[in-house]
Amino acid sequence: MDLPFQDRAEAGRLLASQLSTRELTNAVVLALPRGGVPVAAEVAAALRAPLDIVVVRKLGVPWQPELAMGAICGSTRILERDEIDAIGISREQIEKVVARETREMERREKLYRSGRPALDIHGKNVLLVDDGLATGSTMAAAARHIRSLRPAKVIVAVPVASSEARDRMRHEADECLCLACPDPFFAVGQWYVNFDQVGDEEVQEILSRFATAD
Repeated sequence: MDLPFQDRAEAGRLLASQLSTRELTNAVVLALPRGGVPVAAEVAAALRAPLDIVVVRKLGVPWQPELAMGAICGSTRILERDEIDAIGISREQIEKVVARETREMERREKLYRSGRPALDIHGKNVLLVDDGLATGSTMAAAARHIRSLRPAKVIVAVPVASSEARDRMRHEADECLCLACPDPFFAVGQWYVNFDQVGDEEVQEILSRFATAD
């Protein structure tokens, strides 16, 4: 796989080309907002599958928010205990971050869905899509939450990931499709020429377009 990808749309098309060779009947594509939505849109369009979101929030270290100490998705909570113990984060500090990110998760759910109900994924083959995985915390939380809804299968599909995150997903999902695992791996954005932030408006527009197509 040639890196870097031009943008998320190109990465999504390349991911779709790999997935289209499989016999994925009764499939549903779920994107991790925000960056995963443009990628997942290309996958859903190619597979002619419905598109929805699964809102996940990273739990950042209180004094260094970009550093993950875990993630939440629905009622699922993942805490990176080794990281937490090594840094010395208290239970009170963790709960403050969880409360803040839970509010943001609920805000995004309401904003992005615009009153539309979540897709029923019971018994479906679910494709969980993001633009890439660094540690895999957020995708792990998403996979565990989705598993609790009793799909037939959970497949994690991403354009790029660290080898550690890819290996982690093999324990969290039934399958993990990753187009590239470059080494060394520092951040997802380094493997894209254009990695502009995806805004709320773009997420809403894409989801609305797929809802209208249904």
